[in-house]
Amino acid sequence: MITRKSVREIDKMRRAGRIVAEVLALVESELRPGVTTAHLDRLAERHILGAGAIPSFKGYLGGGRYGKGPRAFPASTCISIDSEVVHGIPGERTIRAGSLVSVDVGAIVEGWHGDGARTFVVGDVGQQARDLVDATRLAMMAGIGAAQAGARVGDISAAVEDVGKAHGFGIVRPFVGHGIGTEMHQEPQVPNYRTGSRGPELLPGVCLAIEPMFTLGSGDVYVEADGWTVNTADDALAAHFEHTIAVTDDGPEILTTIR
Repeated sequence: MITRKSVREIDKMRRAGRIVAEVLALVESELRPGVTTAHLDRLAERHILGAGAIPSFKGYLGGGRYGKGPRAFPASTCISIDSEVVHGIPGERTIRAGSLVSVDVGAIVEGWHGDGARTFVVGDVGQQARDLVDATRLAMMAGIGAAQAGARVGDISAAVEDVGKAHGFGIVRPFVGHGIGTEMHQEPQVPNYRTGSRGPELLPGVCLAIEPMFTLGSGDVYVEADGWTVNTADDALAAHFEHTIAVTDDGPEILTTIR
């Protein structure tokens, strides 16, 4: 069931979204070769808690998508490097120059979620890698632009897919965008590709997390032995961007931003 949020509820999500955006900006300011992913996660958690919010991810049950059994996520951020697409677990790994680092953050304010992600370029990388990052961000913005009142979920999917195909990148299919509100993952699912159906109508008050994931390879993925980290099957580089948005009569509003 797709729920529509009230003005007051969206305001709480806007506050959660601002915290998410602040964390991503904080991570960007600290991200450099030699820094551990655990250090970045500690900074993120401290900021979320200091802002009076709760980390969405820590303790989240949702691993074992491929039969490994449920396992609570142990950190406040997902940090995925190079061929890791999403759900990387922070730890003592150090960031290296020439890496793509995808950071996914969630925060809860008074029971309402915000969810956002960015892929950062650390140091010098090849042009293909930069093009991948730029196109993934562009696809997210194209999907957001398609989230107009009266449109359909499938219109978002088509807009994202068109960017990926135009650039020749692999589109990750098993993991998709989603509705969001009092739970981090709600209906509807928002695929990053056409499914043959236009899907449900987008009405004012519907809130979505739009999150394309592109790769330099096939787009096929697998889940590592930790039950969470999603890697490209061909070890190709991957990029991931995400914003939480609200559908309004005046167009889509990005909630995961600093105003």
